[in-house]
Amino acid sequence: MDASSILIVEDDPDINALLAKIMARAGHEPTRAYSGTEALLHLERGSFDLMLLDLMLPGASGGELIAHLRGERGLDLPVIVVSAKAGLADKVDALALGADDYIVKPFEPDEVAARVQAVLRRYRGGAPSSPGGAGPVLEHRGLRLDASARRVTLAGAEITLTAHEFDLLQTLMQAPDKVFSRERLYELVWKCGYYGEENAINVHVSNIRKKLAAVDPDGEYIKTVWGIGFKLA
Repeated sequence: MDASSILIVEDDPDINALLAKIMARAGHEPTRAYSGTEALLHLERGSFDLMLLDLMLPGASGGELIAHLRGERGLDLPVIVVSAKAGLADKVDALALGADDYIVKPFEPDEVAARVQAVLRRYRGGAPSSPGGAGPVLEHRGLRLDASARRVTLAGAEITLTAHEFDLLQTLMQAPDKVFSRERLYELVWKCGYYGEENAINVHVSNIRKKLAAVDPDGEYIKTVWGIGFKLA
């Protein structure tokens, strides 16, 4: 994989320096920021391939920064939260705002490098391969997904999805009659082992539903199969 430009937003100088060292060792080009405000300045001046973001920052917090990127800026920049907050609610909140992954401090350098590579691969490599050999354009009840363009429309209106949301929806649309467990969806979309992260799936499915409901409030496109997981409705 080619070198990527990584924005590191961390107010602790030692951790910031360590993350920069890990990224440089992995062949990436790190840029360091020590506050949410400084991160916004970097984002206005240049473009980045991924952000490593602490939640507890001076100025704009990490959560506020994610909300700004996904909301006002409409920027689909991959974000991996690196935080000492280890609670489930903190993880779910960050994922709900639009974070792509969550690493708890203290961390292992190899884990950080591996997760960065995995997220970059998802954004650059496109959606998961089809188990049934489905074509690049999938359609279901007015919902249209173009895999090559990474574009989703509903009744002609474009739906803006994050990379994980897109991959989840494509996985379901590729096998509309199949019920996927949360474990299987996590393995297919996150491309790694399942560690009980069912809330990550729940939050992303909820986000997809909200975005579809904004266009079609009465439509149901993803069905919950209680005790198992999800399928296309």
